[in-house]
Amino acid sequence: MTVTNSKILDDRSLDVLFRDARSHNTWQGHDVADVLIRAVYDLMKFGPTAANSCPARFVFVKSPEAKARLKPHLDQGNVNKVMTAPVTVIIGYDLKFYDQLPKLFPHTDARSWFAGNDAKIQEAAFRNSSLQGAYLMMAARSLGLDCGPMGGFNADGVNAEFFPDGDVKANFICAIGHGDPSGIFGRSPRLSFEEACEIL
Repeated sequence: MTVTNSKILDDRSLDVLFRDARSHNTWQGHDVADVLIRAVYDLMKFGPTAANSCPARFVFVKSPEAKARLKPHLDQGNVNKVMTAPVTVIIGYDLKFYDQLPKLFPHTDARSWFAGNDAKIQEAAFRNSSLQGAYLMMAARSLGLDCGPMGGFNADGVNAEFFPDGDVKANFICAIGHGDPSGIFGRSPRLSFEEACEIL
């Protein structure tokens, strides 16, 4: 029996999202309009998180003034990547995400699962914001943008500068724009299915 599924993406779409997608280091001189930034968020927000917790918080660093605030906290190897990118988003996680659960997961008292349990809060916030950061990258790619995710920054400095209330912590950062293909390296190898997976 042949099973047809209209949800399967065509090869071109899979290339854009996965096979031809690369982490970019240099950028073409094209702006990323605010309306496109909003469209990226409005697409990625539908990605699943545990109990629909949505703990990620996003700061889109775009203006020269905002970039100047971020620059001192970057590892040296990432300074040019960020300063030349049209936008760099700080993906953070809100340690008080559970206060939104009565709105986001209203059919049960999900807030009580987390309130007062710091270890569980930290684990859930970090894990699910990481998922949301990945969804953001896929949404950006699907809307014609390229991404350059990176972890080389001083988290304490970024937290103090952009999240001074202490409730939100930086997870990772990601430059977004129209990448310059001349600035990417050859694709590194990936593990085969047999090296990384098992079916039980």
